[in-house]
Amino acid sequence: MGQRRFLITGGSQGIGAALVRRTCAAGHGVVFTGRHADTVEAMASATGAFGLRADITVDEENALAVETCRRELGGVDVLINNVANWYDASIGALDTDAVRRLFASNVIGMVDLTNRVVPLMTEQGEGDIVNISSTSGTKGRPGGTAYAGTKWAVRGITQCWQAELRPHNIRVVSVCPSEVQTRWGDRPGRNNPNKLYADDIAQTIMAALDLPRRAFWPELAVFATNPWRED
Repeated sequence: MGQRRFLITGGSQGIGAALVRRTCAAGHGVVFTGRHADTVEAMASATGAFGLRADITVDEENALAVETCRRELGGVDVLINNVANWYDASIGALDTDAVRRLFASNVIGMVDLTNRVVPLMTEQGEGDIVNISSTSGTKGRPGGTAYAGTKWAVRGITQCWQAELRPHNIRVVSVCPSEVQTRWGDRPGRNNPNKLYADDIAQTIMAALDLPRRAFWPELAVFATNPWRED
């Protein structure tokens, strides 16, 4: 893979931060977004990437992210839709406003941002879009109506975009990680060294992007080999 221009959402922590580090270390041009100014500034300072405080659910801030890529990088070659939030509750006890907010961040915001980026990619005749789904989007589970629902949606949307964009030499990939050790969701008990790390997913994404342009992985799931072992 030659030098590319990346737009990474949710790039100040977790999988997004691991991607920012890897892409910058490889010499790519990188703009990333995040909701919290302090973590955005810290990541930008540590990596040299251009950090932008932006909320994926705000259309005007998505427009600003794309305009920033035009100004700082001259365009976008790779869009990584990484932003995601989390909400779990069982049917009968769901807060429907929370469900709406989750779909706004995990699905609608992704669609809005990509809708703004795709014309740039079609004009230049190629591009890559990576949508971060989840293994939660491949199977049902108790309490997963909202979160799993958004991730099933990401997978289905990815398949629609593949059908639409392959004739334009734009590859669209859905990545479905299993449980990853991040602070995301403020869930405890995630410090088992045998579970996945954010950089494992970042490395997988970079490998997918490194395929010859005539080839792509439509979807790939990533699991830890033995996450039940306790060292």
